[in-house]
Amino acid sequence: MDPADVAALTSPAGRALLDVLAAAGPADPLALGQRLRREGHEPALVALAMTQARLRERAAAKLGPRAAGLLLTAAGVEQATRAVVAAEHARRFTTTGVRRVADLGCGIGADALAFTDAGLDVLAVDADPGTAAAAAANLAGRGEVRCADVTAGVVDELGPGDGAWFDPARRTAGGRRLLDPEATSPPLSFVLATAARVPATGAKLAPGLPHELVPAGAEAQWTSVDGDVVEAALWCGPLARPGVRRSALVVRGGERSELDDADNPVPAVGAVGTHLHEPDGAVVRAGLVGAAARLLGGRLVDETIAYVTTDGPAASPFARSYAVLDVLPFGLKPLRRYLRERDVGPLTVKKRGTAVDPDVLRRQLALKGSTPATVVLTRVAGRQSVLVVEPVG
Repeated sequence: MDPADVAALTSPAGRALLDVLAAAGPADPLALGQRLRREGHEPALVALAMTQARLRERAAAKLGPRAAGLLLTAAGVEQATRAVVAAEHARRFTTTGVRRVADLGCGIGADALAFTDAGLDVLAVDADPGTAAAAAANLAGRGEVRCADVTAGVVDELGPGDGAWFDPARRTAGGRRLLDPEATSPPLSFVLATAARVPATGAKLAPGLPHELVPAGAEAQWTSVDGDVVEAALWCGPLARPGVRRSALVVRGGERSELDDADNPVPAVGAVGTHLHEPDGAVVRAGLVGAAARLLGGRLVDETIAYVTTDGPAASPFARSYAVLDVLPFGLKPLRRYLRERDVGPLTVKKRGTAVDPDVLRRQLALKGSTPATVVLTRVAGRQSVLVVEPVG
């Protein structure tokens, strides 16, 4: 999308067409497009509006009801911060007394909207003209939007009481993910240089952020939403909590829970008990399995595997829990026989510490029963094992 597309969609004709599409609801795209063109709508505008309708539908899971009124790009929907997470970003800034935030690499404006919702003044900057135009339409005058290179002097305009928020581009022009923080645009080194000048600096980074890249005095927080790890946010200066270097934010069903490394012991290792607990991905990424095991009162099944076991029921927002029904040494034929004797058909396969492909295993087992089951492929005390489990809760 380019600025001319944004102008067309925000024109009276464009807004009216978007309203028509919203009212139409689910419909055959080909038939709907033909009908709109027969009614006299300009074909190019129909195509733009129908693309927006599809993008809005796709973005609803991330951005909530607000998605229905936003101008979106395909890349913007892919990379936009979820509304619940953007609200957490805004909370960090507001609790430190920041008055204005420069959203550097603002995309379609998901974070900028959360900042304005929290009462912050916003300067939103993006290098792509079409994306910046979409962000301006979405903010609708609630902040300044600028099309510029975020590394070209914007930071020099920030003063006392201001904060900086980065969302570096983490994909190549061809769509390939960039795993090296120095390969993103801007690179992590620029974010850290900004933090030296603007203490209240934060950045949305990829979940694979290596722990050793977290600078002294900063906090890295891994966030998951309903089991999906969505980001590692780096918080510098007053945005970082004293004494916390790594933390996990787990959001499930709208409820938030935080865990940090202030008390993160090395967990004990022992035999499989009556229950198995799978720490949330954000907890694992943050290296806080020991803290989760402490809360559960449990131990690891293997010193290299992030599964916690207990000798009775235990619950934590930081882990999914299972009752252990059986523990078997791994072997295809014994496992097939075991499951067929129990009339197992639908099989959920979870794994850690094994190279077995769950889809290949299901084909090899060729189960035809009617009873659902869950198995966990992992190491127990160094041995490849199968845990037959049942979800709790």
